[in-house]
Amino acid sequence: MTERETREAAMLGRLLELAIVLNADMEQMFAREGLTQSRTHLLWLVHQEGPCTQRRLAEALGVSARNVTGLVDAMAATGFVTREPHPADRRATLVTLTDRGAATARALEQGQGELAARLFGGFPDADLDRLGLDLDHVIDRLKAAILAAAAHDKETP
Repeated sequence: MTERETREAAMLGRLLELAIVLNADMEQMFAREGLTQSRTHLLWLVHQEGPCTQRRLAEALGVSARNVTGLVDAMAATGFVTREPHPADRRATLVTLTDRGAATARALEQGQGELAARLFGGFPDADLDRLGLDLDHVIDRLKAAILAAAAHDKETP
């Protein structure tokens, strides 16, 4: 390995460690609220977008309609969401947050804000801006690599 390759591998290792630590923190936060990662993602979407059709949720989550039905059923049973008739489409229903769901979403949002303050509160603005640009660059490159791999997989029999 060249020195550059060693440095690149070390950087990837640090990013993977960051992903693992962040994921563990999120899982703890979700568990405190009685949620899984999938349920939290659905809750967050409805919190951000307002009432959504199950079709919209399936598209946004990248899962099947059947999968969303199961998620919504479970979240309705535990009091996080309700299903309401769509005002303009008799065939559709809207998934809406209950008071419990809205309070949970706000608590998650507050928790994110507190974590962001703990992680970045002491950073000078210029360093924070640079970190943001660097992370955007890494994320863009990773997304491009994923798309390229998916395109290659489609072409390969």
